[in-house]
Amino acid sequence: MAISLALIILLGLLSDYLFRRVKLPGLLGMLIVGIVLGPYALNVIDPAILTVSADFRMIALIVILLRAGLAARKDTLNRIGKTAILMGFVPAVFEGAAITFIAPVFFDISILESAILGFIVAAVSPAIVVPMMLRFIESNKGAKKGIPTLLLASSSLDNVFAIVISSALIGMYSGKGANIFMKLLEIPVSISLGIALGVAIGFTLYRVFKKYQPRATKEGMIVIGSAILLTWLEKTVRPFVAVSALSGVIAIGFVMLEKSEPIAHKISQKLGKIWVFAEILLFVLVGAQVNINVALDAGVYGAAIIFLGLIARGIGTYTALAGTDFDMKEKLFCIASYIPKATVQAAIGAVPLSLGVKSGDIILAVAVLAILFTAPLGAIGMNMIGEKVLEK
Repeated sequence: MAISLALIILLGLLSDYLFRRVKLPGLLGMLIVGIVLGPYALNVIDPAILTVSADFRMIALIVILLRAGLAARKDTLNRIGKTAILMGFVPAVFEGAAITFIAPVFFDISILESAILGFIVAAVSPAIVVPMMLRFIESNKGAKKGIPTLLLASSSLDNVFAIVISSALIGMYSGKGANIFMKLLEIPVSISLGIALGVAIGFTLYRVFKKYQPRATKEGMIVIGSAILLTWLEKTVRPFVAVSALSGVIAIGFVMLEKSEPIAHKISQKLGKIWVFAEILLFVLVGAQVNINVALDAGVYGAAIIFLGLIARGIGTYTALAGTDFDMKEKLFCIASYIPKATVQAAIGAVPLSLGVKSGDIILAVAVLAILFTAPLGAIGMNMIGEKVLEK
């Protein structure tokens, strides 16, 4: 296990450096390292690491979402609130609906099965979008219109929406009587409960830090530990009530920033150092989940479905931004930022197959192909367009 961790760290850092030298996002190199080292290629990563891979990836995602919350200012969120909500579901609806009606043309699957495929593929990846947006926020790019903050917040909402809808559709297929309208009602409820819990945790931690004044390193560790417990709570209460832990994690950082900027900045600096290691774990282990052979099974038809779905998502993104003062180039940046898929597709792409969905193998193949196709495309698009378009 120790040797595998050493390889992940060293090769992850090397690939990050090499890709940045050629003006490409470093996370692409880490994803490729994960694919090469993973069980579907060279198979040199210890199975023990792969067993806890989901937990490692969740902790890394928590670190970057906490940093996102610590960078989200109230005035900016007030400006982009309505647009963030629209961006949180409109593009996913366009893409999911498009794939629902397109997939049966290419594959012999039912409308319900293609809807499951559509909303699994439709989930954008906060793991890729949030770090890129945070980099723009820290370099003060796009701050005037709050574009990075908008995408940072809306990508998490998009994730929740797509997961809830795809889970409801799988429940309908399995005959568990899932009511799609009740599931839709779950979305605002889960986000609201998650934010409420995050606000409560953030306020409590602020009071504790203010009173006892622990070292910044300890404050950072306490905040991470509290956020991890929130994700545990989400899983524990899931049979009874839906709670969006990711929304709550962002809310923790937001409250800390609102209550005390000095404390928030100290914690953010510590989390920034932890992120150096967490980023490598996140993207290498996401890459390790990608089975290239399965992706190839989707073939040209799978690529066509993904491509047409992205066109629909682009139209949905443009529609959601219709009432904003963004110019055409800024809207193009938002469309590019909403391309990448990774975490959700790697996590639940195989769920339909495991539950006996007839076309589960097709769903898995297209989901994996979506990662290979969109993660590099989206990351490169965000990097190239953002550097030119976003004002400093």
